[in-house]
Amino acid sequence: MEILYSGQVQGVGFRYTVKSVAAGYEITGSVRNLSDGRVELIAEGARRELEAFRAAICDAGLKSLIRDEMVAWSAAENAFKGFEIVR
Repeated sequence: MEILYSGQVQGVGFRYTVKSVAAGYEITGSVRNLSDGRVELIAEGARRELEAFRAAICDAGLKSLIRDEMVAWSAAENAFKGFEIVR
């Protein structure tokens, strides 16, 4: 799952909150700021876990910061060992 978040998502602890939320799910991936002001989230795992994780991000107090989220689904590439913030 790849999500591009736009809104007030940089400089507000967004990535750190996403990483904290990820710890509660059996997923791997990364979250990073993009130069255009959006945040990119890439996560791999079972579809049910990913959908629950996506909902939990909003429930963690981030919903008010998100103006839009573009979600794309694709096959997992097993490219991650854990969940990390990419700088």
